[in-house]
Amino acid sequence: MSDTKKAADRPRAAFPAANSLDRFFEISARGSTFGREIRGGFATFFTMAYILVLNPIILGSAEDKFHHHLDTGQLVTATALVACVMTIVMGVGGNLPLAIAAGLGLNAVVAFQLAPLMSWPDAMGLVVLEGLLICLLVLTGLREAIMNAIPQQLKQAIGVGIGLFIAFIGFVDAGFVSRVPDAANTTVPVQLGAVGRLTGWPVLVFCLGVLLTIALLARKVKGAILISIVTMTVVAIVIDAVAGIKSWGLTTPKVPDRIVDTPDFGLVGHFSLFGGFAKAGVLTAVLLVFTLILSDFFDAMGTIVGISAEAGLLDEKGQVPGIGRVLFIDGAAAVAGGAGSASSNTAYIESAAGVGEGARTGFANLITGGLFGLALFLTPLLTIVPLQAAAPALIAVGFLMMTHVKHIDWDTHEIAIPSFLTIAAMPFTYSITDGIGAGFVSYVLIKAVLGKAKEVNWLLWGVSALFLVYFAIDPVEQILGVR
Repeated sequence: MSDTKKAADRPRAAFPAANSLDRFFEISARGSTFGREIRGGFATFFTMAYILVLNPIILGSAEDKFHHHLDTGQLVTATALVACVMTIVMGVGGNLPLAIAAGLGLNAVVAFQLAPLMSWPDAMGLVVLEGLLICLLVLTGLREAIMNAIPQQLKQAIGVGIGLFIAFIGFVDAGFVSRVPDAANTTVPVQLGAVGRLTGWPVLVFCLGVLLTIALLARKVKGAILISIVTMTVVAIVIDAVAGIKSWGLTTPKVPDRIVDTPDFGLVGHFSLFGGFAKAGVLTAVLLVFTLILSDFFDAMGTIVGISAEAGLLDEKGQVPGIGRVLFIDGAAAVAGGAGSASSNTAYIESAAGVGEGARTGFANLITGGLFGLALFLTPLLTIVPLQAAAPALIAVGFLMMTHVKHIDWDTHEIAIPSFLTIAAMPFTYSITDGIGAGFVSYVLIKAVLGKAKEVNWLLWGVSALFLVYFAIDPVEQILGVR
């Protein structure tokens, strides 16, 4: 039994509220104390603070259709700002110890799916639209309809596929894997290192970082990912000073001239709500928004229910208290993330660390959010982390997402085959959208040929039809004389 589970299972005695703040957050009523909430807030922050490094690296390493890169310092500010504001909003509005920040997997969609087809403001505009649509779905009650349309095991497969995709990005960004040059005239698309073997100090930093990360995870050390990033950044700084490395890639690990600096809000508000439809085409833009909704909406649901269960906050029907408000705030976090150019923000499963320290209310979020606010002024310190020190975290996240594969029934072909295609297509096509599409279309097809077409929800039929057009867009355009 995990520490967090033990904490959740402890009997909680309700005590009279000490003051108005206690009454507002129901701290005593939920059997908690201010001390536990504060410790929980700190624990949650330190287990998810890695996002302040990873989100700028993932978004900053990609370029949009016009070959523009986002500024790393501005990305750190945007990431910290949105996490600060929305974590506090979730605490006050949802009263759950549930922190919010830029979603891993979601930022990969924005960086490697949306941006190459449009400008960065256009991509962030689609993120805003995604969040608005999630809020609308919550308000209209369509949440249940959409959730029921997609088989649970197919949702698990989507998470696994995104995990493999993220891990692949980590291997590539660190230089552990590279594309074989076209001049090599070989059918092998990728290779180990830059020349078929590992060379250079930066790749060694990555390899050591992976070993350190998996060792810490195996030991179940709290904050394992953040500890690995910090440790390997220090190692990289020492190596760079001693060995004189020619290039680390986007970020060179050097001790900054100053640790504290004024936040740069240059990316905040830089989004175009409908620009992506003009750049990428209506159908492609619709499917991309759908991909974001799917990844965000269902991941958030699982996280919210899971954390609430760990904290012992589910009611007798197994429901989260105030779920409507909580889901709406999560949708609003996606809107805020797009508007701030930080990518879609969502609830973080790392909040379980705070629950393990005793957090039971949204008061813990005030602490976590406050620490994210403090990070706004530490940009120089956060922008010295090289890809090679941060990429092991992507491998770790990939592993954690891969664990959901155990929930798939591999003995039943009608779900196993679509799940496999979903998982395999994402890293192999370097596209989350293509993986989801492959899974949906194959699922509907197999159900139809088995005479079980009536078991497929009409919403899934409609989405699969859209994906068919998406995959066949070239011949469709030729038939219609569009090109």
